[in-house]
Amino acid sequence: MNSTPQWLLSLPSALGADIRSGEVLAVSLALLLIFLLWLVVPADRKRLLRQPIAFLVIHVVAHALRRLVFTGDSNVAHALVVIAVLSIMVCIGRTLVTLLLDIGFGRKRTRPTPKIIRDLVLGIVYVLIALSSLRAAGIEPGSILTTSALLTAVVGFSLQETLGNLFAGLALQMQAPFEVGDWIQFGEAAKDVGKVLEINWRATKLLTLDEAEVVVPNGTLGKSTIANYTKPSPRLRRSIYVSVELEAPPRKVQRLIAEAIKGSFGVLDDPPPSVVTRDFDDAGTQLWVRFWTDEFQKWGQVEGEVRDRIWYALNRAGIELAFKHYDILHHEINDASRDRERAARLEKNREALRAVDFLAALPQQDVERLATAAEAHSYAAGELVVRKGDQADQMFIVQSGEVRVIIPGPGGKHTEVARLGAGKFFGEMALMTGEPRTANVVAARDSELIVVGHEAFQDVLAAHPEFAETVSRIIAERQAKLDEQAAESSAAAGEDLEERTSQLLGKIKKFFSI
Repeated sequence: MNSTPQWLLSLPSALGADIRSGEVLAVSLALLLIFLLWLVVPADRKRLLRQPIAFLVIHVVAHALRRLVFTGDSNVAHALVVIAVLSIMVCIGRTLVTLLLDIGFGRKRTRPTPKIIRDLVLGIVYVLIALSSLRAAGIEPGSILTTSALLTAVVGFSLQETLGNLFAGLALQMQAPFEVGDWIQFGEAAKDVGKVLEINWRATKLLTLDEAEVVVPNGTLGKSTIANYTKPSPRLRRSIYVSVELEAPPRKVQRLIAEAIKGSFGVLDDPPPSVVTRDFDDAGTQLWVRFWTDEFQKWGQVEGEVRDRIWYALNRAGIELAFKHYDILHHEINDASRDRERAARLEKNREALRAVDFLAALPQQDVERLATAAEAHSYAAGELVVRKGDQADQMFIVQSGEVRVIIPGPGGKHTEVARLGAGKFFGEMALMTGEPRTANVVAARDSELIVVGHEAFQDVLAAHPEFAETVSRIIAERQAKLDEQAAESSAAAGEDLEERTSQLLGKIKKFFSI
């Protein structure tokens, strides 16, 4: 019994003359289109030639088998004719679609033709090829659709959600609210944020901030409000809120925070950060901190380091963060505990001051006076301690951590000239003469610095005016040793030292009015 479908048997006879007469034309057209595609397609997209060439090879092989091997009127011969015809038609159709969509129409767009649109057009072309083949074989496609109406209804009902995702995907591709590579958010939670990896017929694949792949149905995206963090620009503004005690002057706190977060990881200098007062409540003064970043995928690290900078800056300024408290806490602080804390702080200050060479000549009571007036300031890694050119009158001693001494250069190039660890100090010229800073100093890691101010040293020199000469000589000697242009002869070096000492002493007396 011959079980071959009647339409398959009738197709070769119906197309026989046309196949023989149009075969050369079809193959020539296919070769011409493939050659044009090879000419215009970029080198990195030559893979688009693979499938058209594969279908052309299938046609050639099927035709060769039909003419050379299966020459009779068998089922295999009939099947080979059908395969040859369909493969050359698919080759021509696919090549035309690639030329029109990917090369022609795609070049006029700012982004490539969406894959889902390309697949849809190819699907329509394949359906037209199949319908043309059926009609040529004497089979009316409408009769097939009529007899399968019930089946179509059942399949359509069962696939309505899939079809909904399909049409939602088409709408998303046509409207283009996002594309592959964009960071988007389609819900309220952090898990609803991700980078678009792929947009297909049914769903969109995202890579979340936790580096997990999430497949979101297109229907869900079509019903959601989508925020695109990459368009129109990869720069976006982030906001955090900080509450401080009501007693702190808002303008002062705003300046402190804005200056502190400059240069923090991911924070752009242009547009600059800004801080405004947002509200007053029972917790304190709430400040709205706004800054721009182009590191959205690392927003957790960016915001975390901004908060660190804010804490360090407020801590140095003695400004406390404010929180809403609902519990009554009792904490007894007696005189003994306060004395222990004060003694520990003074001892740390004394140790730091002993590391400074020109303070070694001070009487013990004056060292004690400076230790009492000195303050401990904390700095986060990467935070600017002093800036070149700033007018200041403070000296810093590294209690813990490390700082970098940097000389700014033209074109944004900076040269690191030194690293100072625990026990080292800087800023002595600003303390003694009030001269502008000669370099930038940046915390290499989290550091605690002991700060000695001008007022505290004013009291010491007022009690011992003769100490100014001792200090000037010690500082001049140290600078002479470090100066790369020191005189070669000892006599000249002595004259240079005396001159340095005299100049420095004059500046100290003038600055301290002694």
